[in-house]
Amino acid sequence: MKFSRPLFFAACVCALQAFAAPPPDPDSVSDWRTKMQPIVPRGYVCQHVDGPIQIDGKLDDPAWVNAPWTEDFVDIEGTAKPKPRFRTRAKMLWDDQYLYVGAELEEPHVWATLTQHDSVIFVDPDFEVFIDPDGDTHEYYEFEINALNTSWDLFLPKPYKDGGKADNSWDIPGLKTAVHVNGTINDPGDRDEGWTVEIALPWKVLAEKANRPAPPNDGDQWRMGFSRVEWQITTDGGKYHKVPDTPEDNWIWSPQGVIDMHRPERWGFVQFTRKADAQFIPDPAQPARDVLQEIYYAQRAFRKEKGTWAVSLSDLAVAEVAHGPVGAPVLHATPDGWEALVVLNLPGGISHEWHIRDDSRVWQEK
Repeated sequence: MKFSRPLFFAACVCALQAFAAPPPDPDSVSDWRTKMQPIVPRGYVCQHVDGPIQIDGKLDDPAWVNAPWTEDFVDIEGTAKPKPRFRTRAKMLWDDQYLYVGAELEEPHVWATLTQHDSVIFVDPDFEVFIDPDGDTHEYYEFEINALNTSWDLFLPKPYKDGGKADNSWDIPGLKTAVHVNGTINDPGDRDEGWTVEIALPWKVLAEKANRPAPPNDGDQWRMGFSRVEWQITTDGGKYHKVPDTPEDNWIWSPQGVIDMHRPERWGFVQFTRKADAQFIPDPAQPARDVLQEIYYAQRAFRKEKGTWAVSLSDLAVAEVAHGPVGAPVLHATPDGWEALVVLNLPGGISHEWHIRDDSRVWQEK
């Protein structure tokens, strides 16, 4: 598709405004309980490699051939929604300089329009990477790329739903990207197979807000999300056109349960290793995270209805009892809002104290 410069600029501004606006809250307590049921985030073991990988978009380096694929992407709301029309999957590797991400996007008609860095890339079909190094749901990175190898990088101090505002000035010095189209881009006259993308993210930049070692230590886990935005199209006059009044499809690696990628607590876990036979270890803190997220979403629904935060768990209809390895939750007011905590009891007599506050930040008390 082609746009005049004024129309293209207006389209991008409107898209950015829609993107930056907080997604609507669930309408009721019953609604959020249905949509935000605890899920099991997917996990991936990311192998260390020696020496740099050639970034040409083809994913044919020996290291890539041996790296496992993620599960096929599903609809962002989960398996209750229709299976995506086209297959998407990703794989990861790392060395001491870069985190490598590769993706394969099946697509019978590969198209893209945006050529300027930091455009609102999801106006085109795209592939997106989200990274929250310490898993506290705050200070995370977002990266988007289209089939023309045009990228958009931005930093979020916290999710939009909690008042976060994207820092679009954030860039990734030393970033390497490449796209390979298996077919011909922007040509409705033939049928393509799809496109592959290769990304090398420098640890030096990811370390800026990681609040933990980067490159990571063996066994460290980072929260990551992968998303694909796809549009339904028609052809007319030898050009591609979006189907009018038809929303985009959002296909992702680890389902969110709600149409909003900015729910870092629902992203998958990427486990970094230097061991060839390493197995993924599910996050032992997930039960504590689930209890705290239940309190957080109950508080959001309560405030939407009552105009204020609840001061007791009974007001939220949240059980004030232990949940398996998770001790009874405690809620208390703070000068700015509220905070909740639970004690997680692990094997060997180990106990960790986990917290969440009204802006969704979750952390383990050291």
